[in-house]
Amino acid sequence: MSTQHSKTDVILIGGGIMSATLGTLLKELSPEKDIILFERLNQPGEESSNVWNNAGTGHSALCELNYTKEGKNGSVDITKAIHINEQFQLSKQFWAYLVRTGQLKSPGNFIQSVPHMSFVKGEENVRFLKSRVASLQKNVLFEKMKISQDTEQIKEWVPLMMEGRQSDEPIAITYDETGTDVNFGALTKKLINNLQENNMEIKYKHEVQDIKKLNNDNWNVIIKDLTTGQEVTYETKFVFIGAGWC
Repeated sequence: MSTQHSKTDVILIGGGIMSATLGTLLKELSPEKDIILFERLNQPGEESSNVWNNAGTGHSALCELNYTKEGKNGSVDITKAIHINEQFQLSKQFWAYLVRTGQLKSPGNFIQSVPHMSFVKGEENVRFLKSRVASLQKNVLFEKMKISQDTEQIKEWVPLMMEGRQSDEPIAITYDETGTDVNFGALTKKLINNLQENNMEIKYKHEVQDIKKLNNDNWNVIIKDLTTGQEVTYETKFVFIGAGWC
């Protein structure tokens, strides 16, 4: 087994949504850079980004209760919720830009509009949900969020959850029509296909064996070709580890 030596500007490890997104950004901002992506499987988006391994929720704090912490005095801190929602808005703007410039085709294949809802039961949880909504609705990002305790309204929003429910326990639900569902596996494949069309090197069935920092602040990365067993040592200025797991 022989070892070859090579140089490149950037190495992306893992063929999921993180590497695909960073590669796309780098090609937009620094198209002159030499970038190589390594994936140990034979195609992209097959682990954490895969539709069967990823919930696909467009996380924007519309339904994630853990993004709004309640203080001892009953107030709800929405700082994290706003930050996360703003980040997702940037993601959507970036995807929209890629669609407008022809780099992402048929966006309906990876993103859909889906209402986000939070369902709670019990007096204390209902009280918290009301307080959460009251705080969030003051921000323009959450102004379309609705809340209801009306049984008929809740049946309309979540009929299967209400089917056969006979308890007198208080319940409440929020409903926000601005939610989205994202197939990150499909999006990953689209982004990486576009990178290949733009001459970015993608190497499947290649696995990282070792990474070491050099005295010149570059990185030494040993890559194994899983088909031939050959190892190649790369020297690079930047390494991004975007590998996931099932």
